[in-house]
Amino acid sequence: MQLRPVNCAGTLFLALLLFVSGTTIDAHNITRILAKHPEFSTFNHYLTLTHLAPEINGKTTITVCAVDNAAMNELLSKHLSIYTIKNILSLHVLLDYFGAKKLHQITNGTALAATMFQATGTAPGSAGFVNITDLRGGKVGFGAENNGGTLSAHFVKSVEEIPYNISVIQISNVLPSDAAEAPTPAPSQQNITAIMSKHGCKVFADTLLANEAESTYMDNLDGGLTVFCPMDDVFKAFLPKYKNLTAAGKTALLLYHGVPVYQSLSMLKSNNGLQNTLATDGASKYDLTVQNDGEEVTLKTKVDTAKITGTLIDEQPLAIYTVNKVLLPPELFKAEAPTPSPAPAPEPAADAPAAPKSKKKKAAPAPEDSDAPADSPDNAADQTADDNGAVRFDGARYISFIVALVFGFLLV
Repeated sequence: MQLRPVNCAGTLFLALLLFVSGTTIDAHNITRILAKHPEFSTFNHYLTLTHLAPEINGKTTITVCAVDNAAMNELLSKHLSIYTIKNILSLHVLLDYFGAKKLHQITNGTALAATMFQATGTAPGSAGFVNITDLRGGKVGFGAENNGGTLSAHFVKSVEEIPYNISVIQISNVLPSDAAEAPTPAPSQQNITAIMSKHGCKVFADTLLANEAESTYMDNLDGGLTVFCPMDDVFKAFLPKYKNLTAAGKTALLLYHGVPVYQSLSMLKSNNGLQNTLATDGASKYDLTVQNDGEEVTLKTKVDTAKITGTLIDEQPLAIYTVNKVLLPPELFKAEAPTPSPAPAPEPAADAPAAPKSKKKKAAPAPEDSDAPADSPDNAADQTADDNGAVRFDGARYISFIVALVFGFLLV
């Protein structure tokens, strides 16, 4: 009879441990997964070199079609630029989950999967899609959609699967694609202002060209650059305020819209917090806060909050996003004062004489089924704790109760 409480306590304690640690089960790291398989070391190295690895890690449903070192050596023998290699490898990252079982149970035998290459917006037409076909004899073929329907690779084996989160599979060779293998200009050859002008940010681009800040943008391009570009109607409405700034203030405001590191959208979502800008110089902070709510990413400046509304380009090391507001640094602008709430009615002083009353009335009794009695000692104590800045965490109290219950059973 004494064993039952102990077994029950052990079960509760195990459940508690699983509850506490359960949030980390689904995390994945493509670099660590591939590091356990030396035959993919070259593929793994180039995922890191092209900065695709952190983008893969930021996805929750994804399939990586890895190729072995021999297949990668064949690709590298073409002496392509690192930016073109990134496009090719992006074609091997499917934005859906395909485990070994699912590959052999494809509806109607064929599926068309979007890839990271398609997500960059630089793939023409359907060039960023991969055709997956369940063939006879248990084989599964893979081919770039713009490759004339040719299934140039086949499924070899499953490397590692975390169901419906990440699937790493091996395919026989690199998928050929004229679109992915097209020469990709180096970042120093990218015309930042031309990209902005063609996609709805011409007013900001023209303003940048007329200011010395433009050279700072170009100087940071090779090392990595992220730009937040206000749309034309937004920046045009802001121009009167911009013209009232000093020359130094105008430069600082334009530099405030650039971050001196490359950050894809998935990286922004996972790297919430303070970010330095091109305007940061040590003496002046000129920083902003990145925060995401699901798929929505916002930029907070202590003066206003802007939302990322679109992507003009996302090709490492350059990313340009559109925003719905001009970013206003607190070093140049003051935050708008919040609308004051109505003042509460004044309460009579404790020592003030009570006003004479013609007739004394009894206070109405509280209803018997009231859920929260007024002025109870417990409520007063809680209110005092809240007023003093104390933080109450009911989850911690619950866990303490469980732990106490476990040890209570053990003592029995």
